Amino acid sequence: MNNSGAFTKLRPLNLLRQLSNCSDSTCLQALSNSVSWSIYLEQGRITYATHSVEPFDRLERHLRRLSHQIPLLTSEVRVQLRLMFEPDSHNHLIQDDNNSINYPHEYQAISWLLSQQYLHSTQATVLIQELVKEVIESFLLIKQGTYELTEPLEKMPRICRLDVEKILQRCQVRLENWQAFVPQISSAFQRPYLLINSKIEEKDLPKLQPDLTNWMKGFSLCHLATILNQDEIELARNLYPYILKGAIILHEADPPFDKLPKIFEEQSFLTKLVPLVDTKEKLNITVNSYPDIFEENVAPVQRLPQLSPPKESFQEPTISNNINPASQVVTAATVTAQKVHKIVSVDDSPTILKEISRFLENENFSVVTINDPVKAVLSIIRHKPDLILLDLNMLGIDGYELCRIIRNNSMFQKTPIIFVTGSKGIVDKVKAKLVGASGYLTKPFTRAELLKIIFMHLT
Repeated sequence: MNNSGAFTKLRPLNLLRQLSNCSDSTCLQALSNSVSWSIYLEQGRITYATHSVEPFDRLERHLRRLSHQIPLLTSEVRVQLRLMFEPDSHNHLIQDDNNSINYPHEYQAISWLLSQQYLHSTQATVLIQELVKEVIESFLLIKQGTYELTEPLEKMPRICRLDVEKILQRCQVRLENWQAFVPQISSAFQRPYLLINSKIEEKDLPKLQPDLTNWMKGFSLCHLATILNQDEIELARNLYPYILKGAIILHEADPPFDKLPKIFEEQSFLTKLVPLVDTKEKLNITVNSYPDIFEENVAPVQRLPQLSPPKESFQEPTISNNINPASQVVTAATVTAQKVHKIVSVDDSPTILKEISRFLENENFSVVTINDPVKAVLSIIRHKPDLILLDLNMLGIDGYELCRIIRNNSMFQKTPIIFVTGSKGIVDKVKAKLVGASGYLTKPFTRAELLKIIFMHLT
């Protein structure tokens, strides 16, 4: 096989199948539409797969789903994991001192969870399998791109080896299920909005859960499914009748998710893609069960150097992700009573305050802006926000001192406090931990990055 080349329509599938028949170990690196994929194989089995679009967002979503079964995977641990391993730059591969590529940051994070006994080997395998399936699903959608085969990474500790053909079959079934929603839904990262005043016949429509209508405010189908602990296709199936009736509109995916390949629109192409799977098979997923682990074997993990968690953890609320009982339903006519989460933003820059308000104005959040940090504490006590955005560098009182004062009030000991700052230094992060901050939003930031912080801390 050539070590590099260009994709034709079926090339991604063929490449993986050919590699699964090889006894060599390699890394398949692909590039399409500025997105890069890395698929690591050892003797024809997949050990890991990732792509460059928000890898820690992907890890966060799957950890949250696992946390329903694993009490040790608390929200506090997940926040700590991102602070320890998520890079500040957009480059998601670690570089060692010799500038050679090491293994992905999020894989290092999973290995750390395993070494610190937050996960045992089977749980880590389940986690990797779900991450790999999501990445491979998007990889199979590439229509044009380039690929390269590189030497295996000696430093990458092996946790498991997954059967390529079984992963491909599962991904193909999911793609066939997504095809049922084309052209109305073209991506799992599209953002649904419920039109409150729409006039529709509801007798033949499925009921919508209260949690769903509470959070249908700019989050993608993929992120909504995580909040509700559902599968994305199950959620899409529930929303699809509303989309057809015009009661729900779909906005395009926010950057950088808009760079990922769209769901196929050519039925003939999809039929060719699924030669080994009964295409009439319906996807029936119970998210908590994580059915069938496709690994050949679970490898004894090669322990990483022990990294002790900080003695003082970041303040992060413990919020249940349980779905409301099925008896609690809501219709499009009753969603006006949904909870509105209040966010307070403290910054002495009117420009930043205006930008935050603009980003959230259509998302059904109540945003309170405060441009005088000296008066901020009294305003925060009066408004009792669900989340606080706090600028670090302000005249009169800096963000560290203001955060310390807020945390000293028992009312706000569990309220997420996010520092908004232009600094990425480790010293600032240590100081932030000491005063009880929950996380960082780095200037300049996008609307998607602001919603990601809310997804991490407020859902």
